[in-house]
Amino acid sequence: MPRLQPMPPVKIESADLLAMGAKWSGGSNLNKKDAMDFGKVFDRAVGEALAAMLGGIPIVAPTNLNALTPPLPDCVEVGGTRIIGGVRPQNFDVCYRPDGVRFAFDSKTLNDAQSIGKNWQNMVNDLATEATTVHSRFPHALVAFMVVIPAPAFTAARQRAMVETLERLARRHGVDGPPYMAEAIALVVWDPTTGAINTNIPDPASPLRLDGFSQRIYEIYSVRYKGLPPHELW
Repeated sequence: MPRLQPMPPVKIESADLLAMGAKWSGGSNLNKKDAMDFGKVFDRAVGEALAAMLGGIPIVAPTNLNALTPPLPDCVEVGGTRIIGGVRPQNFDVCYRPDGVRFAFDSKTLNDAQSIGKNWQNMVNDLATEATTVHSRFPHALVAFMVVIPAPAFTAARQRAMVETLERLARRHGVDGPPYMAEAIALVVWDPTTGAINTNIPDPASPLRLDGFSQRIYEIYSVRYKGLPPHELW
């Protein structure tokens, strides 16, 4: 059985961000395929870090989007993975479900100022509903999200309210916590001209920091599952 390891940092390559920055073009709307492809950059990075934490297990892409069990007994699924939750069926971008759902992750991108104004509140509702649909059936599961926003669209007028809202949703630590909250949320603010992630937003003490995302997941997962199959006891 693989041995549980500390989860390495989620690494986002600046080249991938630069490629999207070239398409971003000063704030114009990305088409649907561009937005989906951009989200996959973050999904892949989270899947790689999670698989390393779980002992270097395989990463697989689901071949049947309606499958309710993983294609291998012990693997990380990266791609649309179907979970039948207590509220509704929901597809997640990264999933680990060796004996039912233990980890479910979704990336959320708001790619310009118009998208933030139009979709922010709906996205908040989606975060709460997706967390609830998993936790209501799998209370021991970890639910995590990554919210990705280009820096030019993340104006100072928006920052405080958006950060405070996400922080309120990122406070589920125990299995008896509110089901609508997530175990971990990372807010990623990126620069389309340089491909760099802004390390000043959110505040260093915020639970939304990307550099604390992996540690939070590892700590909570360890409390709930360390020493239990399919992980080695020691």
